[in-house]
Amino acid sequence: MRRIGLAAISLAVFLVAWKLVTVIGDYPDFILPPPESVIERGLRAIRSGVLWEHLLVTVVESVLGFALGATAGILAGIALAKSIVIERALSPYIVAAQAIPILALAPLLDIWFGGGLSARIVVCALIVFFPITITTMVGIRSTDPLLDEVFRSLGASSAQRTRLLEIPSALPVIFGGLRIGVTLAVIGAVVAEWASAGDTGVGVLINIANQGLFDTPLMFVALAVLAIIGLAFYGGVVAVERKLVSQ
Repeated sequence: MRRIGLAAISLAVFLVAWKLVTVIGDYPDFILPPPESVIERGLRAIRSGVLWEHLLVTVVESVLGFALGATAGILAGIALAKSIVIERALSPYIVAAQAIPILALAPLLDIWFGGGLSARIVVCALIVFFPITITTMVGIRSTDPLLDEVFRSLGASSAQRTRLLEIPSALPVIFGGLRIGVTLAVIGAVVAEWASAGDTGVGVLINIANQGLFDTPLMFVALAVLAIIGLAFYGGVVAVERKLVSQ
């Protein structure tokens, strides 16, 4: 309740400051709309069903892309941590791929995967993959060597040590990567929507509001929706982390 109260107070302070800026600056709505204009525009978008249509597409892309990227990242991180040969062979390519801006890569992936949902999911997965891979590798290698020696003395195989010792001990670090990755998945979805020729998604809605309608309040609504999606996903990961790590 204390956290909810503090969040409500900070939101109220933010809205008041926002309103004061619009009043003092006397900005027109197309430059900086007041909070009430954004709220009213959001309610109209909800009632018309437009917002739900775009929201659903972005949520599906983010969830599937995060699931794919997180799974691949955890498996790759375990492989890199367990084998020096694999790390030396693959790390340069992983780092080089990460250095390429995803916005530059998205149009190419859109061509390769024929556009649509598949290409967007791949973009989300790629942007999620790197941080989860690195945090998993670091977490696995941070396993207490004394505990590892105990497992070895008991005759545990490499797979058993990984499953029963290394992964459980690395969970706090892995979940740190998952927290980062789940918010990056939303960014990846928007980038993919901008790069593709699709006509749905919150990223598409931002383009429509900015270029087609010049509807700044609608753009603020879309940005607020993205923030809410990111907070909801982040909260979901934290809830799972508390359940698993506390056991």
